Amino acid sequence: MSRLASGVVLVTAYEAPLDPEGPCGEDVGMTATSFMSVSLDPPLVMVSLREGSRMDDLLTEQPLWAVSLLSENQRTIAGRFAMKGRVSDRLLFADIPYVRGEATGAPLISGALATLECRTEQRVTAGDHTLVIGRVLNASVPGADGGPLAYFRGRYRQLG
Repeated sequence: MSRLASGVVLVTAYEAPLDPEGPCGEDVGMTATSFMSVSLDPPLVMVSLREGSRMDDLLTEQPLWAVSLLSENQRTIAGRFAMKGRVSDRLLFADIPYVRGEATGAPLISGALATLECRTEQRVTAGDHTLVIGRVLNASVPGADGGPLAYFRGRYRQLG
């Protein structure tokens, strides 16, 4: 499957605090290359998450999430959120410009080619992954320059 080129997205969600009286919640992010449009009517998309990953666990509890379609100049962001054994997500978001989605509260990455806010409609177990199908609540095309960030043969690539 490394011979199949894929677009690169950043999936984000807001993890509410366990204790309303305690510290504030945390933003969570994950790079994904298994993301696709499922339906135009209703507008549905799907992302594949490794079973038991932090994002999979969070989206079991939190139905609201977002996707930023990364541009070719956002390779660093993709690599940062794809690292295994990484530092806390709070530090990963520290110097990345983003806005909070109105419908989800999740980070929407500035400079992305497009952003989507979603609500989970269905979860399907598929081997060692969970397919999360989400209804698109909001979509934005901010008009970022350049092409998409792609992943092919184990590396991030630019088209063209």
